[in-house]
Amino acid sequence: MSTRRILITGGGTGIGKAIAHRFLAETPELVLVGRRAEPLESAAEELRGKAPGARIATRTCDLTVPEQVEELAGQLRTGAPIDVIVANAGGNYGLGAKTLAETAQAWRADFDGNVLSAVLITQALRDHMPRPGGRIIAMSSIAALRGSGAYGAAKAAVNAWVLSLAGELAPEGITVNAVAPGFVPETDFWQGRIAADPGIIADRTAPIPMKRPGTAVEVAEAVAYLAAPDAGWTTGQILQVNGGTLFGRG
Repeated sequence: MSTRRILITGGGTGIGKAIAHRFLAETPELVLVGRRAEPLESAAEELRGKAPGARIATRTCDLTVPEQVEELAGQLRTGAPIDVIVANAGGNYGLGAKTLAETAQAWRADFDGNVLSAVLITQALRDHMPRPGGRIIAMSSIAALRGSGAYGAAKAAVNAWVLSLAGELAPEGITVNAVAPGFVPETDFWQGRIAADPGIIADRTAPIPMKRPGTAVEVAEAVAYLAAPDAGWTTGQILQVNGGTLFGRG
């Protein structure tokens, strides 16, 4: 029998898939959302093989398009409440911009892909979450905290949204937090860049005090804590997972 109903955007690959694997321990009902059907179905089959009792559904959706998000939310609202939303979808879409037109396109693409992809689905489903007990976790980045062009600015906007929404929903018993990973080379976010320049791994690892990259599993563990039923007094936080690359500030 399933326990909680958990929605994971960008759930077909990388950190999203690792988060889905982590939640299997509670035999959940998982809803994996992404733009591409093939990786979603592949991930779902992999997850079903690990936990035959879990219920795993996939939904394709461009989370930056309001009409598509509304249609998806309408489908999901016919079922049980969504206990956990993990707004993990995102990416760095603005690399290589040179002209003003390219720069404008890059910044809009990063905002759409990282901010709207989290905001729209959460806005559409927030009223279908349990009160108290709902959990919202957004995927940020170390780039939001130390700067990195359009991508860093977009992730900083995610952080600001998380802090605002946390204050809004706290009286209703819903927590809202973000996880900000550092260098996790196994993800699709990095694989293309590493293939083009293998030296990136050494360059990015050198300044990490723990002298190694992170893993998707370690990021998933941070998400699992923030999503836990017993984590109801942790809200409005940006949880860094970066091996000490950037220390927290109190």
